Amino acid sequence: MKGYLIKMIVILLVLSSCKENNQKIEKSTFEHSLGESPKPWTSAIFEPTEDDFTFAIISDLNGGERDGVYSAAVEQLNALDPTFVLSVGDLIDGGTEDTLQLAKEWDSFENRTSKLKMPFFHLGGNHDLTNPTMRSIWKQRFGPRYYHFLYDNVLFLMMDSEDYEEQRMVEIYEARAKALKVIAGEIEGVYEETEYYSMPERQLGGMGLEQFEYFKKVLEENPDVTWTFVLMHKPLWQREDEKGLNPLEKLLADRPYTVINGHIHSFSHRIRNNRDYIILGTTGGSQQAQDSMAFDHISLVRMANKPIITHLKMDGILDKKGKLPSSGSLIH
Repeated sequence: MKGYLIKMIVILLVLSSCKENNQKIEKSTFEHSLGESPKPWTSAIFEPTEDDFTFAIISDLNGGERDGVYSAAVEQLNALDPTFVLSVGDLIDGGTEDTLQLAKEWDSFENRTSKLKMPFFHLGGNHDLTNPTMRSIWKQRFGPRYYHFLYDNVLFLMMDSEDYEEQRMVEIYEARAKALKVIAGEIEGVYEETEYYSMPERQLGGMGLEQFEYFKKVLEENPDVTWTFVLMHKPLWQREDEKGLNPLEKLLADRPYTVINGHIHSFSHRIRNNRDYIILGTTGGSQQAQDSMAFDHISLVRMANKPIITHLKMDGILDKKGKLPSSGSLIH
């Protein structure tokens, strides 16, 4: 028995020595030969390696998609190599009940997206979910219109800002169709005076009770996550009634969270409820030439103890030759 104890002590001492040697090796990652002389660097103390991950977000492709931009974004995302990519909607032009046309548009988007080397998370916008037919197609292709997931103890709430009862959705769709005819000059009228223009859903969207109850339960079941990201297409947080984000914001009040949406095609950031609320620009969607905040970009979020958010303008993401992707010549 005594011999066994001595043997175990020797093994523990050897393991301890190996651990110390490994620590010394790790600490000698930075090496130099300048001895005690002055150094041409500010510090030899480096930030320790963090257990983190980085994800990317793309914004609106549509509302007047410009050819080549999204394809270039896919190439750039592959070079940046985030863990996964999220979207904030308006992935196709949509706005029709023609199933063949919708299939063609979704096939085109999915073909380009399939070239990504990491997972992509779909989220619907008004162009993707304009009418009941498009809802049905979404369900067939992608399943639920709103959902959540967890990654490394970070919670993602993927919301549907086009969440109306079917009758209301049809009313909005028909009013929108009439307004588009006014814009095209097919019928007389002024766009700003159309029924569609005055509808709160046009700019702000809406959230139904069932969706609210779903996310309420999700939050109750996940009280101790590191961070919560709330993504949507339209800025539900700007709508002040019960169909806006306010009821959910009250449930989020005691946790760190970030809200991100698209739809406006113009980048902006503000602090609301002492949290970051970010409206993304575009990743191929139409732009107003006079708007300096209307630009194509990819957002990167490095998630450590808290999110570090960086927005990269696509025309500044160059390859090793200092050039844009081949399809990126149309980025402007």
